[in-house]
Amino acid sequence: MAARKKNLAFDNAQYLKTQSEHIRERIKQFGGRLYLEFGGKLYDDYHASRVLPGFQPDSKLRMLLQMKKEVEIVIAINACDIEQNRTRGDLGITYDTDVLRLIGVFRKKGLYVGSVVMTRYTGEPAADKFQKRLESLGIRVYRHYPIEGYPSNLSLILSPEGFGKNEYIEVSRQLVVVTAPGPGSGKMAVCLSQIYQEHQRGIESGYAKFETFPIWNVPLKHPVNVAYEAATADLNDINMIDPFHLEAHGKTAVNYNRDVEVFPVLHAMFDQIYGTSPYQSPTDMGVNMAGFCIVNDDAAKAASRQEIIRRYFSERCNLRQGKSDAETVGKLELLMQQMNLTEEERPVIAKAREIAEKTGEPAAALQLPNGKIVTGKTSDLMGPCSTMLLNALKSLGRINDDILLLSPTVIEPIQHLKVDHLGNENPRLHTDETLVALSISAATNPTAERAMTQLSKLRGCEMHSTVILSQVDERTLKRLGVNITCDPQFQSNRLYQK
Repeated sequence: MAARKKNLAFDNAQYLKTQSEHIRERIKQFGGRLYLEFGGKLYDDYHASRVLPGFQPDSKLRMLLQMKKEVEIVIAINACDIEQNRTRGDLGITYDTDVLRLIGVFRKKGLYVGSVVMTRYTGEPAADKFQKRLESLGIRVYRHYPIEGYPSNLSLILSPEGFGKNEYIEVSRQLVVVTAPGPGSGKMAVCLSQIYQEHQRGIESGYAKFETFPIWNVPLKHPVNVAYEAATADLNDINMIDPFHLEAHGKTAVNYNRDVEVFPVLHAMFDQIYGTSPYQSPTDMGVNMAGFCIVNDDAAKAASRQEIIRRYFSERCNLRQGKSDAETVGKLELLMQQMNLTEEERPVIAKAREIAEKTGEPAAALQLPNGKIVTGKTSDLMGPCSTMLLNALKSLGRINDDILLLSPTVIEPIQHLKVDHLGNENPRLHTDETLVALSISAATNPTAERAMTQLSKLRGCEMHSTVILSQVDERTLKRLGVNITCDPQFQSNRLYQK
């Protein structure tokens, strides 16, 4: 625990205080209604917590709860993402499923979710089906459409055939937070469309952006910012110096290409609505205070370098499974080269491969908070992730290696159920089955109970597998907070892993 505190890079308490104060100042600046675009994840920003150890995944949500009576949430989802079943890599669920999950989370916390807007809608059948499902649940749904020449064709964008063609979102509160299940969902366009349409209706409203990354007041090539580029490689996001900010203020600030490209739209819109724009640069639009709350820059750099490597391996596995393309992998290879990153910076890789080479079977390795690396190999009873998991819990609980946490008499009935009754070809226990067996054993076995109490210590640990994980193993390990990389190899000739 002490080692983890030493490696904290971010002061979350300071962040909550300074960030909420800054947002309130921006609300006062406009006086009327404020559309606040929330970039990244509003509820569970695991990317931020990985690259900035100490950042809590629900920090943004906690800030909104301080002003929840004034807040209304609008969730944007790209209709193409619905049609293509785009998936959140950290949770393993599709974007449309995540919309339902987010609505449930926000409502449970006491936040008002006003509606869902489907962006870039062109008649996608899956989007139509999703809209019917939402409406059957009593959720209002609106459609926004692609605009030819966006964001450069200002005369079309700011016209009845541009933003004016979109369905107007009925909102009722002072602070409208526009969020989404992932990047590329069109949140900014939703905000700008609303401001345009409200001007036509005589309603005063403003816009601000809450985008955690890239962090504007750290260097362009800081690993934290490069890690953001790695995370959005499939979206062609590129970090860059904000040219508008440099010209207007004579100061260097980091932004990214999509905000720089769309800034003339926002600037022209405010000029048209108010006669002058309150913002002179994309950076001016933001309210991000994260850069002021980094308290250990070396720790942030180290964590971000690991994230870049993880993204590189993840995309290689996606390519192997037909879920990515060579161009995206090439971008990540280039980022690795630019940052002088090698696999040696992730010691679990070499350790897992060493075990795999010795046994001729898939293997896994995990680095504990104290730096020790434990491994797992394939056995007749369990897969490598399961044996690795048990070995990690033994080490954390100071349990002798010779002690069996699960005896064959416990494992064999589960195998019998899997193969003879449920039709599984693989009798080995997956991680979820291993944990269930361990929890049952803990009821009568004090040693197993001690092992179970160590599970929370796995959060933030680094792990590598020499094969692409099964869906169930990946999901279980991610729920435990383990940071995973895999070699882009299938465990067998079968191309589908359960």
